[in-house]
Amino acid sequence: MASLGLNLDEQKAVDRFRKAVVEPSMTKLVVLDFWAEWCGPCKALTPLLEKVAADYADKGVVLAKINVDEEQFIAAQFQVRSIPTVYAMFQGQPVMDLTPARSESQLRQALDQLLAKLPVQADGEAPVQDIAPLLAMGEDVLAGGDGERAIGIFSQIAEIAPDSAAAQSGVIRALIAAGHKEEAAEVLAALDPKLAEDPALAQARSALALALDAPEPSELDGLRAAVAANPDDMDAELALANGLFASGDRDGAATLLLAMVTRDRTWNEGAARTRLLQIFEAIGLEDPWVAATRRKLSTVLFG
Repeated sequence: MASLGLNLDEQKAVDRFRKAVVEPSMTKLVVLDFWAEWCGPCKALTPLLEKVAADYADKGVVLAKINVDEEQFIAAQFQVRSIPTVYAMFQGQPVMDLTPARSESQLRQALDQLLAKLPVQADGEAPVQDIAPLLAMGEDVLAGGDGERAIGIFSQIAEIAPDSAAAQSGVIRALIAAGHKEEAAEVLAALDPKLAEDPALAQARSALALALDAPEPSELDGLRAAVAANPDDMDAELALANGLFASGDRDGAATLLLAMVTRDRTWNEGAARTRLLQIFEAIGLEDPWVAATRRKLSTVLFG
């Protein structure tokens, strides 16, 4: 609620509202009750609001009351035309009109719905930290090829937010990049089943499958020789593509797999195409390289 262009009394009203409602609502769910001394229904509703707010206090619910006679400017901003009017406020914004909830069960049901959807800070909880910048940092480090440092960054994020699928995905992919694929498999296997089903883990799962199926670096020269000696040995080509991708040569892997799809897209139940799609998912479908290579694959498949 901006104070620009307001007179002194209106600015004071806004300041009172900010302290009583807006600031608490940044972490709590504020039940905002517009009432007046002369309002009979308000007097009947107040004990109910106080009781339910007290019962939900440990879940992060607080009650704030606005006397419409004393705070006419604030009531006007909310376009209050009758009382009692009750809103649920979170992070400075109304998130639900609670006015129709006139019984205890209705009010509890409404609060339960809101608490299930909003990141309300319960009493005793540490403030929720925004991990998005940290995740971005970890992704940048991982993209730069420093797997060991990325492990440290993503592991710290996972400690802050253990239920973050993106953080767990980062830990797994960083372990793979650093050459610790067995440890990455252990981390994935230890995840809570519900967390493991999160779409954010699909990228890590594909990256791990590719890593576990990749030959050792010492085998690459032998695979290159096998492919050169027998260009029709598509098993050797697939193994070489796996090794190239694992070694960081995704261009070489994609070129080889695209050539295999061009030659025989049905070989081994479409194994070359399937491996390309797995590589796309492991890198990230929004990656520019993936987008460009997907267009090449579409050209091969559909002309």
